[in-house]
Amino acid sequence: MEPAGGAPQESAGAEALLGELEARVQEVVRASSWWERHGVDCAILALSLLALPPGEGRGGLGAAGPAGRRGRVCTSFTAEYAKYGHVKMHHGYTNVLGLGDSSTWRLPCLNRYVYMFLAPFLIPIITPLVAVERLREVELRTALRTLGLISLGLYSQYWLLLNVSGFRSPGSALACMLITRSLLAHPYLHVNIFQHIGLPMFSPDKKPRRIHMMSLGVLNLPRLPVLDWAFGHSLISCHVEHHLFPRLSDNMCLKVKPVVSRFLHEKQLPYNEDSYLARFRLFLQRYEEFMVQTPPITELVGLQ
Repeated sequence: MEPAGGAPQESAGAEALLGELEARVQEVVRASSWWERHGVDCAILALSLLALPPGEGRGGLGAAGPAGRRGRVCTSFTAEYAKYGHVKMHHGYTNVLGLGDSSTWRLPCLNRYVYMFLAPFLIPIITPLVAVERLREVELRTALRTLGLISLGLYSQYWLLLNVSGFRSPGSALACMLITRSLLAHPYLHVNIFQHIGLPMFSPDKKPRRIHMMSLGVLNLPRLPVLDWAFGHSLISCHVEHHLFPRLSDNMCLKVKPVVSRFLHEKQLPYNEDSYLARFRLFLQRYEEFMVQTPPITELVGLQ
């Protein structure tokens, strides 16, 4: 049994650790220029939005890459839903079962090969349908705004393919839309499960303090051109940093990564890293355990 007062002491220790890490990170942020804090990311976003010049055949290639970054500005889901689902729940309750545990990505009815290889092709079709279904939970004005933007986005790409990129038939334009939106569907699905599922899971009533939750429940993948192109240049390789400091830009997450890694290692806390291929093999081998069965609960004595 834990001695009386043990939990408050552990809680204070966790808060002190997080405060010390925040102080080190803020030192780096204060020493950085505006260009490092914001300019690099603004420039990358602007270049991405301009990366689709008119011309035959450009529609398909352009839609594949900048679409990942445009999706942060023009998405199928309402801003309110994104804020609630990602910022409040996923960040606030990372790997807490039933709250921010990435369980929405589990499809127990599918076997490992269908899920890992074929299911991603359905993401471009399923995403707008799920977004529309979620509109039942918002007020009418927000629902109409979202439906209008979804329709405008889909029709704009369709119109550009027919009138700018040189597609000769509606069928070929629609096929191109589906293919280009599917090109990055596999890494999109994979990184969403690789970086959280298979790591310690917590119960809502016994979740650990923030620094332990993030160091245990988040994993960094190495930088790969296709992942940087699709998700931004640090969201995947600095996912631990992104969860600990969600207000930092991609470029600043990259800059503070050595500070965070060194600090967690100094304090003998986990700093999870693995390769994309290693996680892929692991999920194929342990698919039933990770994606079908109810995950085991991790209890950290004295750290809740």
